[in-house]
Amino acid sequence: MRTFLFLGGSILGLTAPAYAQDVQDPEADADEMVLASDAFEIDEDAITITVTGNPSEVEDTGQPVTVIGAQEIAQIQGPDLTRVLRRVPGVTINRTGGLGATTGVSVRGASNDQLLVLIDGVRVADTASPAGAFDFGTLTSSNLAKMELLRGANSVVWGADALAGVLVASTVERSGLGGSVEAGSRSTVASSIEGGLAGDVGFIGGSASYLTTDGFSAAANGTEPDGFRQFVVNGRARAYISRTFELIGSLRYAEGTLDIDGFAPPTYALGDTEEIQETSQLSGNVGAIYDGGALFLRGGYSFSDTARDNLPGPGQAATFESDGHSDRLELRGEWRPIGPLIVNFGAENLWSDYESTSFGATSSADTSIFGAYVQAGIEFGGLAGHVGVRQDEHEDFGGATSFGGDLTFEIVPNLRLRASVGEGFKAPSLYQLYSDYGNAILQPEESTSYDLGIAYGTRTSPFYASVTAFQRDSENLIAFVGCPVQTGICDNRPFGTYDNVSQARARGIEVEAGATPVNGLTLRAAYAYTEAEDRSTGTANFGNELARRPSNAATLSVDWAPLPDRVGVPVIGGDLRIVGEAFDNAANTVVLDGYTVFDLRVSMPLGKIAGERPVEIFARAENLFDEEYQTAAGYAQAPRGVFAGLRVGL
Repeated sequence: MRTFLFLGGSILGLTAPAYAQDVQDPEADADEMVLASDAFEIDEDAITITVTGNPSEVEDTGQPVTVIGAQEIAQIQGPDLTRVLRRVPGVTINRTGGLGATTGVSVRGASNDQLLVLIDGVRVADTASPAGAFDFGTLTSSNLAKMELLRGANSVVWGADALAGVLVASTVERSGLGGSVEAGSRSTVASSIEGGLAGDVGFIGGSASYLTTDGFSAAANGTEPDGFRQFVVNGRARAYISRTFELIGSLRYAEGTLDIDGFAPPTYALGDTEEIQETSQLSGNVGAIYDGGALFLRGGYSFSDTARDNLPGPGQAATFESDGHSDRLELRGEWRPIGPLIVNFGAENLWSDYESTSFGATSSADTSIFGAYVQAGIEFGGLAGHVGVRQDEHEDFGGATSFGGDLTFEIVPNLRLRASVGEGFKAPSLYQLYSDYGNAILQPEESTSYDLGIAYGTRTSPFYASVTAFQRDSENLIAFVGCPVQTGICDNRPFGTYDNVSQARARGIEVEAGATPVNGLTLRAAYAYTEAEDRSTGTANFGNELARRPSNAATLSVDWAPLPDRVGVPVIGGDLRIVGEAFDNAANTVVLDGYTVFDLRVSMPLGKIAGERPVEIFARAENLFDEEYQTAAGYAQAPRGVFAGLRVGL
């Protein structure tokens, strides 16, 4: 079992160099600061915060976690984040068009809003959206350095919304300058730049990206292209006050304009329209980190704001406007009282509000939730485990208690048995509670997930493989219901309301593997078989497959670098994505056919600038065989596209 590693970063998940108390002379002068990265080499791709809320090694948990680092993200190429996410077993994507279109991520057959999403440690869900989900169409892989995805409920550590998993995305933090630019099909141009200054007193830097594309018609029966334009800027800073104390902060702003297809009269069928959606997102945090060796603390304040305007056409007045905002105060810590014992703990208060205006009518609401947890753990020899409990108190529906535990045991070197059980809950969204369709007596959605698996190595090993069996049972799921009679919860709700009426079960098998059989050749595979069923008793849909949840999904990847980093010698790779059929609706009457998509890519090192910044050119063909498919009925997906560009500094 590896010894404790502390990776500094933001109060809510920024991983960055910090001070290593366990390698410093306790007699040393307080002004002599030694960075952990200078004391020993840490593989950040083997570290995650999704398990305990504090940096921990992936091998020290029985929970299923996949970490994808900067090198792999760059290797995949392009700004489309879904091409990165599909390398994780159990993940499927549904998207209503091209880049920038509304994009949902389903983990193990869960709905899109049951995945907690953090960017640089900040919760970024849109509190003004109907279910409070995060739209992955607003996040590209440009300027991302790391993706961590925990598959399974973990509300003990993360509280509300961690019903089916936790995804943490971290932006680039680096000294010097770097960036990339590419262009290609559908008049697409994507560019990014990042850089910063680092020294003994701290770090200041940031990144920015710009994407523009003419796109294609989001409606499968349409002909008018639907484009997307987005500008994103990120800023990060930290100051080393002493050997044990650090101040940190981050800020992110994204602004995008998306052409969308709608349901125009008189037929109200999906087709070409001139509608536009404008979205702006602002999020950030400030805080501090204390690392006293046995005691590690981090805390501070974070916020997130998402504003959306829907316009019937360019230059016209908005017909719908919304603004969702959240503020959070948080304290997390880890205490190592003696030997192999570990205690993780934390508390937070989250305030949320929203305001929306539709054709002149305005609605607004706010709420808050407080939660605290404690998690006891042990890391001894080949054994590691955690057990924890959390209590949350919501301003509207009252309390929620969550339990969870995990265990991993090294049977022989590198071969581990893993098991976990976790509970999750999701508070009703403000829209579900207080909109014109709202129901103020809604209760939280709840889930319990189970995992049992075996793993050899990790994704950073020359050879790794894992097989995991899982099951998640969900109840009190919130669904929209009709109101033919105006009584009870339907009182004054002639067009329907929300109610806790649904149950679901998802179970299956995940397989993840990778190998480097010879120097320069890397093979990866991710596969999941998922049975996601509606278990709502007494309904016509009982036993049906949940909508847009294919039972089979796999990604096979290969990269061949015969002479790694050799100037003028190309690196060739490809991803094959295979997805089985699914149903688009709860009644299982509309079928989404299965599909196979192949991406081919190549890159070539050109040398280094100033002797240290590598330069390479790259190119790729997405959907090489021009597969026609849909992940949401009626909405087209990207046809074949060819792109090429230049990258400096990775």
